[in-house]
Amino acid sequence: MARLLGTDEAMRLARVHLIDWHREGQQPYAVLNSSRQVEDACIARCQVWLAQHYDCHSPVAGMVEVSRLSERAFKRRFKAATGMTPMDYVHTLRLEEAKQLLEQGDEPIEAIAEQLGYAEPSFFRRLFGRRVGLTPSQYRRRFRGLRLRLS
Repeated sequence: MARLLGTDEAMRLARVHLIDWHREGQQPYAVLNSSRQVEDACIARCQVWLAQHYDCHSPVAGMVEVSRLSERAFKRRFKAATGMTPMDYVHTLRLEEAKQLLEQGDEPIEAIAEQLGYAEPSFFRRLFGRRVGLTPSQYRRRFRGLRLRLS
């Protein structure tokens, strides 16, 4: 498959078809729905901003500033538009980026956490484990190995 479609597409198909689904369930394969909502232009603008600034110190405050809404109004509209709180969305975006970094390289987990905007690598590890169902190291072993076999 990788020879015909490329490694990235083969990895996407592996997730879609839940290869090894029986061990840890579907959590490690879950991805953020990359399509941004378009009904609320203000929130869509914030999502675009966040995609470029997810690593900043206070991403929610940055989105509030971009939106020009009060914090309370922004949070309410963001949740209505996306179904997630702004911080949950930030974490989801960061964790999806972490998955890519873990699959594609061998940079230390601490460096990845810092690159994504997490000041504490231990918080990143706990969050990753809770949301993905694997530790960052386990995820790297499984999916980097798969990527290498497909390359």
